[in-house]
Amino acid sequence: MGVEKFHLQSVSVSLWDHVKQANFSSVTEFLLLGFSSLGKIQLILFAIFLCLYMLILSGNITIVSVIRQDPSLHIPMYFFLGILSISETCYTLVILPKMLINLLSLLRTISFINCAVQMFFFLGFAVTNCMLLGVMGYDRYVAICHPLRYPILMCWQVCGQLAAACAGIGFLFSLTGSLLVFELPFCGPNKIDHYFCDISPVIQLACTDTSINELIIFTGGVLALMGPLTFICISYGFIVHTILRIPSAEGKRKAFSTCASHLTVVIVHYGCASFVYLRPSAKYSSSKDRLVTVTYTVVTPLLNPMVYSFRNKDVQMAIRKVIRRVRFYPKAL
Repeated sequence: MGVEKFHLQSVSVSLWDHVKQANFSSVTEFLLLGFSSLGKIQLILFAIFLCLYMLILSGNITIVSVIRQDPSLHIPMYFFLGILSISETCYTLVILPKMLINLLSLLRTISFINCAVQMFFFLGFAVTNCMLLGVMGYDRYVAICHPLRYPILMCWQVCGQLAAACAGIGFLFSLTGSLLVFELPFCGPNKIDHYFCDISPVIQLACTDTSINELIIFTGGVLALMGPLTFICISYGFIVHTILRIPSAEGKRKAFSTCASHLTVVIVHYGCASFVYLRPSAKYSSSKDRLVTVTYTVVTPLLNPMVYSFRNKDVQMAIRKVIRRVRFYPKAL
């Protein structure tokens, strides 16, 4: 009798395990709450974000086209700027179209697979941007501190390798982070309190202890953000030291002006990203994080063409050349 009772208990435990496993895989889609709590204000947000998205696309596409067509911009500084523009265009393409659709839709669902894909590409391009900003800081360091060795240290082969390394590191971090999130069991709650599949709001829906996964993701976030930022700070330390030794005030002004736009983008990008990702997911705050996330998913990609490029005299002259070429030789383009 005792043996039969033990056998029945074993069978019931086994069945319960199967039920739990079935429940874990029962989530096939998530609901993106986004800005749904704002009611009719969503229509205003749709118009604002649509205009900003058009500006982002047109600005970054213009920068890439101008850099490609004007031979005077075929130097490492603008090569990396073009790569950054392409990366940020893809970065916004992963998030903003879905967000715009959800602002007009009552059905704000995203499939489990699409959520994982969105997170993978979002993190991949985001970390790639961080790495590119670090490389651009190194480029400014070499140009100002070692101008005579610049053609050797920043030859096209090195530039290509650096760009490839940025993308490789970015998507390696992304793959690791996405796997750590989506290997977890999701057994019921499927409402993501965000407008896209970001790490913190998604991992909170898991039906198991996520402390180890969060620790690894947090460590990866620290490396991905603070590594390039530390490199940028060291580079600018040497840059400032070199600029202060320039005798003429005009020379100092020109040297500082080549770095000002890069520093503006770095401060906004790293400031917002650090606020959201350099802390445990348990401290996630939906309302504050949505506001900050909008800054680095919408405002920062807009800063690249408007601040970093359109204020640059070389880019402005190149844009004027392209406009004149279109005006006088429309069939050639």
